[in-house]
Amino acid sequence: MPIQVVNGAMLMCSFGVAPSSLVVLPTNMVLSGNQPAANILDHQPMVNIQPFGMCITPSNPQVAAATAAASGVLTPQPCIPMTQTPWMPGVPNLLIGNMPAVDNTCTCMCLWGGVVSVTSPGQFTELIP
Repeated sequence: MPIQVVNGAMLMCSFGVAPSSLVVLPTNMVLSGNQPAANILDHQPMVNIQPFGMCITPSNPQVAAATAAASGVLTPQPCIPMTQTPWMPGVPNLLIGNMPAVDNTCTCMCLWGGVVSVTSPGQFTELIP
């Protein structure tokens, strides 16, 4: 059974080099495991989704420029998440703030092609049927 994702969940980007944590603001006033529960709109860069260390994808303009300056040698650059779309697919039968909840199988896309996934949901007591 999927597990509900909350504030403090650990995330990883397929083009990042380090894990990051999810920040869920308590605006929806729904707690799970004593932490604010996430919904699909908790995807804002630098608010909800923090940087993943360095970015290694050439589709990121900063990485492409640094790689070109290094004569084609891949040169990672600091990650600045560009998650502009909500978490998918969400849990339609569990609404938090009138939006679907996020479980540990949901993913979020970065504009540069990375897939942000949940590696640890932040709590392990609340399962989603």
